[in-house]
Amino acid sequence: MATAPAVPHHIAIVMDGNGRWARRRLLPRIVGHQRGVDALRRCVRACQPRGVEVLTVFAFSSENWKRPPEEVSGLMELLGKAVAREVPEMQNNGVRLRFIGHLAALPEGLQRTLAQAERDTADGDKLTLNVCLNYGGRWDIVQAAASLAARGEAITEGALSGALALPSAPDLLIRTGGEQRISNFLLWQCAYSELFFSSYLWPDFDEAALDEAIADFAARERRFGKTSEQVQGGA
Repeated sequence: MATAPAVPHHIAIVMDGNGRWARRRLLPRIVGHQRGVDALRRCVRACQPRGVEVLTVFAFSSENWKRPPEEVSGLMELLGKAVAREVPEMQNNGVRLRFIGHLAALPEGLQRTLAQAERDTADGDKLTLNVCLNYGGRWDIVQAAASLAARGEAITEGALSGALALPSAPDLLIRTGGEQRISNFLLWQCAYSELFFSSYLWPDFDEAALDEAIADFAARERRFGKTSEQVQGGA
């Protein structure tokens, strides 16, 4: 059987379970988010030696504004501090940091921090880390179509794909936390992504959990609409 490449070029992750991780330990939810930052750092470090070249994570969705105000404000503060703290290591390790989403709706101070982090890591050529903030898949499709219409361009599949906030498609989409849905994340881009649902809560996701997802991906046959016989024959 023809299988997928041993390692996906582009992995996307819905980092779910921070709040449940904290609740099970009788801790404030923000502590779960703090441990989630630690898990992301582990994942970034693990991707590079495994040959993953692009990592895209869902950090804050457009629906997350509905959460309690104190949790949202705590998340915004945590994001700013975490980004500023992690930039030096990313520079040393060749990680290029990009932020994807409707960033203009974020607090102005956070916007400045994100823009500076993108400038500081622009030369990274080992791994691209896309962090989706105030992002939704439906928003992405709508803004892409609107931008094409504003320029008077025909809305074709190719043109729409190129106008998305994140044009590239993940090979593998991982969701942690035991839920089996993609929750408005990269709806267009994930049309042919392989899906892997992990029972680990995000703060517990480690190198072994990443290896499990990659091994599962490597054993799959990716047909993209073709038959198995066509894939195996190289047609």
